[in-house]
Parts: sequence; structure tokens; C-alpha cells
Amino acid sequence: MNLSDNMPLSLIIVGNTSNARLAKFYFERDTTFKVVAFAVDAAYIKEESFEGKPVVALENLRENYPPQQYSIFVAIGYSQMNQLRAQKYLQCKAWGYGFASYISPRCHFLSQFPCGENCFILEDNTIQPYAKIGNNVVLWSGNHIGHDTRIDDHCFITSHVVVAGFTHIEAYCFIGVNATLRDDITIGEKSLIGAGAVVVQNTAPESVIVPPASIQLKRKSSEVKI
Repeated sequence: MNLSDNMPLSLIIVGNTSNARLAKFYFERDTTFKVVAFAVDAAYIKEESFEGKPVVALENLRENYPPQQYSIFVAIGYSQMNQLRAQKYLQCKAWGYGFASYISPRCHFLSQFPCGENCFILEDNTIQPYAKIGNNVVLWSGNHIGHDTRIDDHCFITSHVVVAGFTHIEAYCFIGVNATLRDDITIGEKSLIGAGAVVVQNTAPESVIVPPASIQLKRKSSEVKI
């Protein structure tokens, strides 16, 4: 799905890690955006190029890449409970940039409500009718987002997460792989839901929910009959 209508097709990706590399791959594979540069804080520039494109100082971005001619995608992960990505998103927004979103053509996006800006929705997600997705949200691959679900700004949902219908995920949440959220609950702002957790009731803001950890047996695999 290409969300480039009325936007400059020259794209600046904020970041220079594996997230930025993947963003470049997906945007160039599936959209009409053309990645022209990566931008990071000057203190973090170690090389002049990344993935064959120049790396420029974010502080000086407007001088050489004006908002009227370039779009932005902030490709930063879930550091600091998504607050670092939100900070760079809001900074570029204050400078007047428009933001690209990526929705994989291999995603089943069935909601009649378009996602917000600076979203990254990868392959094999199923987003059911009436679901609402805010700004600066990442949905890694293979999630189920149930009908009438609401995901607020600056959330990061990893892979193979099941979110049942009428669930509300408040801003800045992180949901780990294979987590399951039952229907009609609210996940409080800045909650961290660990991998494999099963959440069946509301969580308070800044909750940390983790399941019991698996144990390692004190024997070798060759000693176990399967």
C-alpha cells in the first residue's frame, strides 16, 4: 500500500541502525518513495554513508533538505519505552515535515480507518474492521489486531501478538512476541508486556507484565527421550 498521495516522494529516514536499513528495504520495495539520505544526531555520525546513502546531521536537516521537498520516516525502535522515537518524531513535526507510513501489501488491513503517520506495519498483520491505529506505531510481522481495537500513539507491537476485540492500548506501550491480550481491556500508558504474557485484565500505567520463565533441565538433550 502506498501512502504517498500529496507528499514529497524523496524520503529522509531518521536513524542508522538495522531498523533504518529495514525501513529503506521496505519503502523502496513496495512504495514510490525514494530514500535519499539518513539523518541522525551529529554526535552519532560515525561514517559518512549508510546503505549507500549519505548520513547527515539531524540538527542541520532543514538547511539542505527543506520540509517542502522531503518527507520523513523515523526508524527508531522501542528504546526508552518508545520515547526516543517519539522525541525525534515530534521534533521533525515541529520543523514542518510530513511523515511517510509504510503498510505492507502483504498485510490484511480491513479497517475503514487509515492508520496515522510515521507507522510501520509489516507483512502478515491482520487488522480487522473498526480498528484504529494512531501515529508513530510499529506493528512487526504476523500480529492479529482485533475489531474495534484502539492503539494510541508511539506504541511498538512485536510479532505474533494477539489483540482481541475492543482492546485499548494506550500510548508508549511495548508488547512482546507471542503475547495475548483478551478482549475489552485497557493496557495502561507505558506498559511493558513481556514475550508470551497472557493479559486478561486492565493494566495500570507503567505496568510490567511477564510470564513465568521456562527452566533449563540439568541434563543433555541426548539424555532425553522424545
